[in-house]
Amino acid sequence: MTASAQLALVGHGKMNRLIEQLAPEYGFEVAFALDASSNPGGSGITPDCFVGIDVAIEFSTPEAAPTNLERLAGVRVPAVCGTTGWFDSFEAVRAAVADAGTGLVSSPNFSIGVAVFRKLVGVASHLLSEEPEYGAWAWEIHHETKKDALSGTLLQLISTIEENGYARPVSLSSNRAGKHPGTHEIGFDSAADTITLRHVARNREGFARGALKAARWVLGRKGVYTFDDVLFGPDRTP
Repeated sequence: MTASAQLALVGHGKMNRLIEQLAPEYGFEVAFALDASSNPGGSGITPDCFVGIDVAIEFSTPEAAPTNLERLAGVRVPAVCGTTGWFDSFEAVRAAVADAGTGLVSSPNFSIGVAVFRKLVGVASHLLSEEPEYGAWAWEIHHETKKDALSGTLLQLISTIEENGYARPVSLSSNRAGKHPGTHEIGFDSAADTITLRHVARNREGFARGALKAARWVLGRKGVYTFDDVLFGPDRTP
């Protein structure tokens, strides 16, 4: 029998607790999980602690993520990061990964459905870029405890709109309420009609499974990647 790959969890909130439950389905054994009390300032990420660890999945806070990722690179453990709101520090993290010769998959959203949704948004944006009668909006809602607004996913969708040639203003709005796992909506409206594209997450499971898929994919790879590389790149895996 093939031995399970050793997985460390950095952050032990709702997402990583779900990942812990699903990990055996993806050939992982969770060796340990670090939470805020066992990893203040990234101090729990040490060479001794990470001996034998094949990959780490990081879901923490925007304040903690950059240090966690730099320290994971320092102990030469590839990582998957789903924390959002820290991207002002992205270049420093990229440099740390490059210097260490490790791998990182970073994405504001690890849902396969959201990745496909974003592709559809790109197609619509391109097709309507030269149709000036169509205005655009972008809206999202998440649970009341989500820290960043606009969400990282909505910001990524807005970048997709712009990258596909839609240069007109996009009206933005965001809500935080209750326990909602996440809805993102992109719309285009004219006097004649309305086009609405929407992704609704029913729970966190899709995000957790996507992160585990990315963790399998990054094993043995060097460099910084996105979830698009995992799903749509030339060397993607089923």
